[in-house]
Amino acid sequence: MARYLDPKNDLTFKRIFGEHPDLLINFLNALMPFPEERQIEEIEYLPAEQVPDIPGKKNSIVDVKCRDKNNGVFIIEMQMLWTDDFTQRLVFNAGKAYVRQLGKGQSYNLLQPVYTLAILNEKFDHKTKRFFHHYSIVNKENTEEVIEGLEFVLIELEKFQSEKWGERKMATLWLRFLKEVNESIRELPKDLAGNEHIRRAADLCEEAGFTPEELAVYEAYWDMISTERTLMEGSLAKGRAEGHAEGRAEGRAEGELIGLGKGEAKTLERLVVDGKLNGFSLEQIQSFTKLAIEQIIEILKRHGLE
Repeated sequence: MARYLDPKNDLTFKRIFGEHPDLLINFLNALMPFPEERQIEEIEYLPAEQVPDIPGKKNSIVDVKCRDKNNGVFIIEMQMLWTDDFTQRLVFNAGKAYVRQLGKGQSYNLLQPVYTLAILNEKFDHKTKRFFHHYSIVNKENTEEVIEGLEFVLIELEKFQSEKWGERKMATLWLRFLKEVNESIRELPKDLAGNEHIRRAADLCEEAGFTPEELAVYEAYWDMISTERTLMEGSLAKGRAEGHAEGRAEGRAEGELIGLGKGEAKTLERLVVDGKLNGFSLEQIQSFTKLAIEQIIEILKRHGLE
């Protein structure tokens, strides 16, 4: 009986969608809100040079990039940890991909749309039960008027319930695959195993298909995610506590809100301090924060931790 690895992991996600274009095409056609005539038939992979330059999120984001035969660019992400700047980073990366289509002196009419598909393992919109969010540039007075260029589809995996999205069968199967397949199952549910694309994707997740070295990388990824979550949550908690204390000390009615903002602004510095207190090396702290070693040393000196 097979043992499956979690497809949300960097190693497995990129093996499925970064090495098998037919699976990626099926995945995109299932989840992107395209009309029938806009279905994707061919893709070519693009270099994943857009590594996010956001402190503390280096390891929690998995991305694959491709272009279809209409020259539309697709950025596909698996996001394990939610952070407040997530949507800004999506816009930044999509905008960068959009601008990079043109060489010096080339005409703007050569620009093609950039589509971002982001699967989030955590909730980000707590105001609604909707898990599927489609954003584009629209006229606020007439939403049928759209400026072509950038589109974003964000899917909150934690909210997804298959019985409430039954009309999109293939999309439902893919999201169930991402949500349900992990190390705890030994056999695929029949409806997942009965679909050729999902079955092939699951086969690519079988532990037996990975070398001991790859399995070590797989486990190291989860360790890194756990570390990032611990450091981020710990830093934010300390920031909030400091903010609340500062607000009360100043005796202002709005002190809690003001303090909270100031506290969260210190998150990056707290990541450095917490990393040091938890026994991480300068190089490991650098991987969490993406700061220069010199900057990390300066922060530690201010806290007497050099």
